[in-house]
Formats: sequence, structure tokens, C-alpha cells
Amino acid sequence: MSACALISLFFSCGTNMAKNENAPLTDSARLVARGEYLVTIMGCNDCHSPKRLGPKGPEVIPETMLSGYPADRPVTAYDTAMAKRGIAQFNEDMTSAAGPWGVSFSGNLTSDDTGIGNWTLDAFKRAIRQGRYKGSESGRTLLPPMPWPNFARLTDEDAAAIFAYLKSTKPVKNAVPPPLHF
Repeated sequence: MSACALISLFFSCGTNMAKNENAPLTDSARLVARGEYLVTIMGCNDCHSPKRLGPKGPEVIPETMLSGYPADRPVTAYDTAMAKRGIAQFNEDMTSAAGPWGVSFSGNLTSDDTGIGNWTLDAFKRAIRQGRYKGSESGRTLLPPMPWPNFARLTDEDAAAIFAYLKSTKPVKNAVPPPLHF
């Protein structure tokens, strides 16, 4: 093979590789990987994953990752006077929070039916972009500290990737309690 042919082959392969890296996420494995990346950098585990204290501080419990506030856990006693004044408080692993709205509990995002197991992509988009409980068009607004207004401009592609990743997670049966009002 001539030097020109090798150089041509090298540059055409490089060009195709670059195009493939920027191609729409249609391959399911790439879609799930992108979703896992987004869930990680968006900090979803910070509130939606129960944690235990480890040698370096709080660590996500792998068996309950993204399952939300543990339904069998007693509700933390919050200082309601401080909460009503607007001073937000969190429980020990950040799966519940209190503020002027009352007490909110992070939702189960796993693929179980007590999580998002029976949700559609459209329902997920409504939940994450419009802050609608369980993605219902008439559902209540998601409570703080869920930063759904920050995700309002999430692209369709990124929303689909996050949804694909969450649907691929190990199902964890955990019916999170409803919010409490002061």
C-alpha cells in the first residue's frame, strides 16, 4: 500500500471516529452510559440515595442507590420554628429536608414500580423539566430541595439518556412517604 493510501485511510478513519462520537445517542448502551454520567454530575445521588458513614464520610449504600428516603425509617425531628423561618434542614443522609413547605422526602428513582418503573419518557420529562409529581400533568409541584427549575432546559436527548439509565437500575422496592406539612 502506498504512503498516500495509508495517510488517506488514517484520516478517513479519524474523521469517521469523530463523527461517531458526536452522533445522536441511539445505541442503548451509549444512551445508558450517558445517562449514568448525567445522573452522577447532576448530583442525583446526593439526595436520592441513602448513605452510611464510611471512613471518608457519607457513602452511598449500593443496594439502595437512588431509592429515595427509606420508607421504614422514622422521620427525623426537625426544628419547625427554624423551618418556618426559611432555614432549611436535612436529615443525616440528605434524603429528607424541612423548610417553610414542610418536610419533603426524596423520591425513588429506581426501575421498581414504587420508583419510575412504570413511567413513560414523557412523564419523566414533565417531572424533571416542569417539576410535576410522578410526571402527571395535573400533579402537584415537586417540593424543595428538588432543583427541577435548573433542569427545565434539559435537552430531549439528555432527558432520554437519564431515563434510560434509571430504567436500567436494579429495582428497589421503597414506597417513599408523602410530604408532611407544618
